[in-house]
This record gives sequence, structure tokens and C-alpha cells, in this order.
Amino acid sequence: MVKALALNVFQVVLLAGLAPLVTGIIKKTKALLQTRRGPGVFQPYLDLYKLLHKESVVSEHTSWIFVVTPYIYLASLLAASLMLPVISTAGLLNFSGDVILIIYLFALGRFFLALAGLDAGSAFGGMASSREMAISAVAEPAAMLPLFAMAVSQGSTNLTAVITGVDKAGQALLSPTIWLAFIAFFIAAIAETGRIPVDNPDTHLELTMIHEGMLLEYSGRPLALLTLGASLKQLLIFTLLANVFFPLGISTGYGLGSLGTALLVYMAKVVLLGLVMAVIETSFAKMRLFKVPDLLLGSFLLSLLGIAAKFVFRG
Repeated sequence: MVKALALNVFQVVLLAGLAPLVTGIIKKTKALLQTRRGPGVFQPYLDLYKLLHKESVVSEHTSWIFVVTPYIYLASLLAASLMLPVISTAGLLNFSGDVILIIYLFALGRFFLALAGLDAGSAFGGMASSREMAISAVAEPAAMLPLFAMAVSQGSTNLTAVITGVDKAGQALLSPTIWLAFIAFFIAAIAETGRIPVDNPDTHLELTMIHEGMLLEYSGRPLALLTLGASLKQLLIFTLLANVFFPLGISTGYGLGSLGTALLVYMAKVVLLGLVMAVIETSFAKMRLFKVPDLLLGSFLLSLLGIAAKFVFRG
């Protein structure tokens, strides 16, 4: 039990420490693809350090919601990190239904962040919060259904059981269910991480921003917590993409050798997903807001096809 708990804690520390690096790699890759020099891959760490040492200015018109939101947002994502198998499936906090709980932990952070955007009373915060809630009404089912498709495929909503079942399947890479669910979840991941063509994380233009609009009233340490939370959420979604659908190289025990190999494979998969995301952001323009539900509806339909493929192809 002690080893299992230590593994869970290590994986949380790993995710929190690695999240800014993945964000930096994506930003650097986008800059290179756009023939710009761009910031270094370690710039997000420097930004967090700078924000942590800045004073926080809070409007006198805000309530306790505005104050506690950064802590609730980051805490909900850290709680999700505890239940997600990252480099090993031998963690302690594994139970039936954790697929559903992880999605709702994401929703909890989003809910309080939207409330904080409204609480400050700014026009941009209210606009961004309303946009976030409108998109999340479609994005959350689109993100949940691919995971349900995998749960149906493996007969369990336990993430460890799903990952172990896919890993043991001899022809997992040829399964139509896995590929359809993977593509569907990847589309939903673009919306969940607030990236082009759904949102633009690199702008503060009022006509395009969604996530950034809810953070405009924050500064100092609270902004650092929200920035770290956004990077952590992105890495958690990348981890779901890497481990639930293609759990190649993931360890099943506590051996240092197997954990080291699993860590290297995991980092390679996550960096590859980040590079693909950077290429997509560079290749597409931002969609009109009212076209985003059509994109997410396509993700929803792909998930339904994946569930149907499970019974048609026995995959």
C-alpha cells in the first residue's frame, strides 16, 4: 500500500512539473512553424516564477468566489491527477467509475472559473464565461463519450482496467473502436484545452478569447495557479489520449527499471501529441464561434460509431 500511494504522489508531482514544459514545447514549435524565433521551451517556468513573486490586486467588488477559484481550479486538477495512471497501473487510487469522476473534476474547475469571470463584473469576463459555458455544454459530452466507448470495449469504467485491457489486447492498434474513439477524443481535446480552431490561447482580442477572458482580472499568485492549472489540464488530457487509447510501454509494477522505461515512453507520447497539436494550430484558422458545436458534434458521432464498431467488429 505504501508503494502504491508513493507511486500516486510521484505521478502527481511528475504531471505538475512536466505540464509547463509541454506548454513551452508547443509554443516553441508553433513559433518555428511560423518562422519566428519564439520563447524558449522553459519560458513557462520563468513566467510562473515571476507571477508567484508579484503582488495580487483584487477588486473590492469581487466576492469570496473570485478569491477561492484559483485554489479550487488547481485542486480539482490535482485530484484528477491522483486517479490517472501515468507511468504505471499499480497506483492505489483506482476504483470503478473514475472515468466519470475525472470528467466531472474538469467540469468543477470550469464551473468556478466561469463564476469568477462573472464575479469581477468586467464585460470581457462575462462574455468569456458565457462562451465557455456554451461550448462546455457540447464539449463535455463529446469528451465523455469516447471514454465511454473505451469503457464499453473493456467492460469497465475503471481507468486502470481499461488501460490494462487495451494493453493486453494483441490487435489493439487495429481496433476500429479505439481509432474512432481516439479521433473523437482528440477533437474534444482541442476544445477542452482551448486551442485553435476552437479558441486562441495566445491572444487577448475580445472577439476571439474565451479562456483568457476569464483570467483578465487575476494577477500575481492567483494567476500563477490558474496558469499552472491550465497547463496541467492540458497534460492530463494528453495523458488520457496517450494511455487510455494506446497504452504502449506503461508499467504494471513498481520496479525502477520498468518505471524508468515507462517514463521515457510516456514523455515521448506526450511530446508527440504536443507537436501534432502545434501543427494543427498552425495549419488552421480559428472557427466562428457558432461553428464550434458542429465540430464537437462530429466528435460525438465518431464516438457513437466507435461504440457500434465494438458490436459489429467485436473490437
